[in-house]
Order: sequence, then C-alpha cells, then structure tokens
Amino acid sequence: MNLTGIIAISGRPGLYKVIAQGKNNIIVESLIDNKRFPAYATDKISALDDISIYTYDEDAPLKDLLAAIYKKEDGKMCPSHKESLTVLQNYLLELLPNYDQERVYSSDVKKMFQWYNLLHKSGNLKMEEAAAEATEIVEEVTQSETATKKPTAKKVAAPKAATAVKAKTADKAKSAKPAAGKKVAAPKTSSNRGK
Repeated sequence: MNLTGIIAISGRPGLYKVIAQGKNNIIVESLIDNKRFPAYATDKISALDDISIYTYDEDAPLKDLLAAIYKKEDGKMCPSHKESLTVLQNYLLELLPNYDQERVYSSDVKKMFQWYNLLHKSGNLKMEEAAAEATEIVEEVTQSETATKKPTAKKVAAPKAATAVKAKTADKAKSAKPAAGKKVAAPKTSSNRGK
C-alpha cells in the first residue's frame, strides 16, 4: 500500500495530498473537495506513511492495517466511521488482535475507518501488488519491443562500423605517404643550410 504524499493536518478534517512545495509552506489538495491551500510549518502535519498503531508488541504501520482492510473487504469500502464504537473496535480486533486498546483512543479508531473510506473514494487506495503487476506488464512489453529492435540495430550498426574502420585505415595510409616524403625533404633543407 503506497501512501506517499498523503498527509493529515491537525485541526482540519479529512486527508490531503501534497501538490507542491513553496519557500515556507507546502501546497496541499483536499481529498474531500479537491480545494488547494498552503500548509505551513506551524501546522501539525502527519504523513500517513509515518503513522503507526500501538500494539502490545511492535507498533503496526497504518498502511499495513489499511491493506488488511482492503483485503478483507475485497477492495470495497469498509464500515463507516459513524458506526458504533464497539462495532469498529471489534472489526479492528479481528485484523489486529494485539492492538493496545488503552493507548489507541476511540477517536483514533474512528479516524482509521474514515481515512480508509476517504482514500477509497478518492482513488488513492492502491495496493502495491496491483502497481507491481502493472509495472511488470510494462517491463515485459518494453523488453519484447527491445528484443525485436536489437537485431535490426546491430545489422545497421555493423556496416557503419566496418565502413568507419576502412575510412580510418585509408586516412592513415594517405597520411603515412606525405610524412615519409617530408622526412626525405627535411634532411635536404638542413644539408643546404650547412653549405
């Protein structure tokens, strides 16, 4: 699950996509209404890639939980964040049985389900496996195109290389003859100076 460039801003509802970076701010776009505005260093910004969920063992990355929800729901939307807290907590316990119920607040649980559905609606919830498959298909097509082009490129390149070698050999032969003539002429000039 790739959440790169998706952020949450404390005090503002929903999620935002980073569009550009200015001198003292970043330009973000709301995933709810696509409105753009600047976010400053004074805003409390959290990248979804960096968010983890407290568990009794190691913290679990949020993207792993979102991937688990995606898999459980077969790529569809999950229960609304407006469901009762017990329903959402039970759902979360199925996916992450060791999450720390004391440290993960009820508002955080609701936020996770809200974020999942928001990412789903906006089309930003993409599994890395699907992206990897698409990349593999593109690579296969590129390799097959390259494989069919390589022999013709070699056939065209080979005669040019042979012609270039012949031309260089001919140039060397031509330049060698005048050089020999100059060597003969040079001593005559020097012998004339001696007389």
